[in-house]
Amino acid sequence: MMETFTLVRTEHLNHHGYLFGGAMLKWIDENAWMAATRDYPGSTFVTINMDACHFKEPVVNGTILRYQMEQVGQGKTSVTYMVNVFADAPGAEEEKEVFSTQVTFVRLNKQGKACPLP
Repeated sequence: MMETFTLVRTEHLNHHGYLFGGAMLKWIDENAWMAATRDYPGSTFVTINMDACHFKEPVVNGTILRYQMEQVGQGKTSVTYMVNVFADAPGAEEEKEVFSTQVTFVRLNKQGKACPLP
């Protein structure tokens, strides 16, 4: 399991004053990719699937997001991570889970073709 963090800033907000969903999806993809890259050193991965995305709570400016990535599946050439995101909003006394999804990556060789995981 791997954990990382992001601070939500004004530039990440939509016109309603909440975290823009596209920013969350970008961070999910990046953080899950980092987990896969650390689990399989020397491998090149690309995203091939992101399952249903569940936005559970709005996220406000100044929130610290904690990403928790856990490997939940492995095929011959692909690996899947469960990603849960927790928010520590300004003034909050406890974190809330605000998002979850599964992200699948495929390993590529130098020719850009799927190849077996090490």
